[in-house]
Amino acid sequence: MQVTPPSSWIARHAHLVPKAGVLDLAAGGGRHTRFFKGLGHKVTAVDRDVSGLADLAGDAQIEVIEADLEGGAPWPLGMRRFAGIVVTNYLHRPLFPRIAAALQPGGVLLYETFGAGNARFGKPSNPDFLLQPGELLDVVRGQLRVVAYEDLYVESPKPAMVQRICAVRPQG
Repeated sequence: MQVTPPSSWIARHAHLVPKAGVLDLAAGGGRHTRFFKGLGHKVTAVDRDVSGLADLAGDAQIEVIEADLEGGAPWPLGMRRFAGIVVTNYLHRPLFPRIAAALQPGGVLLYETFGAGNARFGKPSNPDFLLQPGELLDVVRGQLRVVAYEDLYVESPKPAMVQRICAVRPQG
């Protein structure tokens, strides 16, 4: 199976994630699940279509949860908390409070997705799926300490407008 390399943003900040459980939300084919497993983390991968994670079945380091995060079903993770949460190329704003609540003290949120202005480069182009300027900063304000943030044009892996954040939940 051909696995896409991890996002450069995720790879750059992965060292900040404590060696404990990582949540890969909207995991897709599992590129970040595999990346964090390779770094020695136990990983919980959640997606509505887990077929791209089938080869990981039975791996003691990986828990795969099939769940439609947008269909109105209950949050599939209950009150569980994670040392790291990774979200890339996915935006469903009603999940922001759940994501923040699932981050344990000292835990790291790594979030990267498309931003306003991306329509000129292709999909996604619907404003419902594009972050507004500063939106990720607003999401973490008062809850997490921002380590790094960008809202910019990137050329790789394809031309796009992206917004990304690395933020830490303070201890205690």
